[in-house]
Amino acid sequence: MGLQGFERRLERLVEGTFTKAFRSGLQPVEIARKLIRELDSGRSVGVRGTVAPNSFAVVLSPDDAEHFESFAEVLERELAEEIREHARGEGYHFVGPVEVEMLADSALRRGDLLIEASIRAGEGGRVGRLVISKSRSIEMTDRTVVIGRLPECDVHVEDTQVSRRHAEIRADAGGYVLVDLGSLNGTLVNGMPVTEHLLVDGDEIKLGAAIIRFEAS
Repeated sequence: MGLQGFERRLERLVEGTFTKAFRSGLQPVEIARKLIRELDSGRSVGVRGTVAPNSFAVVLSPDDAEHFESFAEVLERELAEEIREHARGEGYHFVGPVEVEMLADSALRRGDLLIEASIRAGEGGRVGRLVISKSRSIEMTDRTVVIGRLPECDVHVEDTQVSRRHAEIRADAGGYVLVDLGSLNGTLVNGMPVTEHLLVDGDEIKLGAAIIRFEAS
């Protein structure tokens, strides 16, 4: 959906305020575009994949900060979602939650824009959760999470196509790794069969008819 989708989401969320506030001056899409550039330029390629910045300070002039003040929280949230969406498309992963904070600096003039991006680890060096359904999710920690048909599995899947101990998710220095445990019918990630896979934000794990979504932030 890209930046056009970002603008449409903002328009829906702030309605008339959006049109009135952005007839001129610094536009939210300019901030989003520069954030994406900083995300790309700050990425680091390691043995287990590409780690990208997850903590962003958007520094504005006092005038521009006041301009955005009435819906700064909404804008920060939507900018963070735009970062996550771009990272999913590029195969980046994060070591902590994606955070965007808008700040004012009196040294800046109206229209000036600075972005400070950094890689900041979450608690324990990792962050993530498994979304099993709209009402059920599991926060990831350093412990191994077992998925399977056995009732004692951390994620119990009642499906004859799922093995008793089908797969597990292990924490390592690079994030969370999904490992198929020699299951009869295999494990898919985003439609592709895997035996071992470093999970990134938005990955969909399929076992039998069950689909579990991994969220890294």
